[in-house]
Amino acid sequence: MFVEVLVKGLIMVALLFLAAAYMTFCERVVMARLQLRLGPNRVGPLGLLQPIADGIKLLTKERFQPANIEPFIYWLAPGISLFLALFVFVLIPFGGTVDLWGRKVALRIADIDAGVVFLLAFSSLAVYGIVLAGWASNNRYSLLGGLRGTAQMISYEISMGLSLLTVILAAGSLSLPEIVEAQRHHWFIWSNPLGFLIYMITAFAETNRAPFDLPEAEHELTGGYHTEYGGMKFAIFFLAEYVNILAVSSIAITLFLGGWLGPGDLPVVWFLVKLAAFVFFFIWVRATMARLRYDQLMSFGWKVLLPLATFNLLFTAYFVLV
Repeated sequence: MFVEVLVKGLIMVALLFLAAAYMTFCERVVMARLQLRLGPNRVGPLGLLQPIADGIKLLTKERFQPANIEPFIYWLAPGISLFLALFVFVLIPFGGTVDLWGRKVALRIADIDAGVVFLLAFSSLAVYGIVLAGWASNNRYSLLGGLRGTAQMISYEISMGLSLLTVILAAGSLSLPEIVEAQRHHWFIWSNPLGFLIYMITAFAETNRAPFDLPEAEHELTGGYHTEYGGMKFAIFFLAEYVNILAVSSIAITLFLGGWLGPGDLPVVWFLVKLAAFVFFFIWVRATMARLRYDQLMSFGWKVLLPLATFNLLFTAYFVLV
């Protein structure tokens, strides 16, 4: 059992690193097409080796760090961000069970009865990497970026939790595989579109993606919490951001879009198709929408999104109980 979990974990980490690397390539290509540019097309056929070239560049860059930092926390912060992003995939189910060499293998690493609670807990902890990086860098811009990340998380995490509670009420379970099975006849996005919309808005804020990328706003904070990070340390933050995009997209697919369910017996294929659509959506929004002012971001979180999420929860609870 331990060997099986270890093998699944190693395969998952390798695939996520590969996916995150090529997400950077896809983002550059899609944004270039949307903005009538060429995008990366020089390294390898069709530019497909660009992520490898970027990785080599970041690995071989000169190492530096500012004076008077907190060295242990400064080096630990990127690792925290990446570890917590990767941990989400321990709980995400990609299918039921398959028969491999006469052995039943579940297409997930772990199945916890309170899976949704664990997802919320670890997604909320991800901000620790940001705030610790900002504090340990001995840079005011970095510190402001870390504080912004904390305030942003508090503002949007509550609404995210309330939107996920509506799914729990509808499914009658906290287990992710059981929530997927509850959508076999209809996906929850059709019966709860407001909950899905609220979740997606909060997901953009949780991942610090445009138009909610204020913790790293270059026009105000130079680079925000990762201003003093370069080379591989910066690459780890960058990697964590893209793995986080995959994580929040996978949660949305599992809770609102039927998870691995689809026509035919192709669970992993359908999950990956839905995941690719979400990744394209994240890129599309970044290329389309302008960054909000920080007061607009906070006001929208507390004065618009939270009341809407509360109303949606009460509305769903009423219909479930009645």
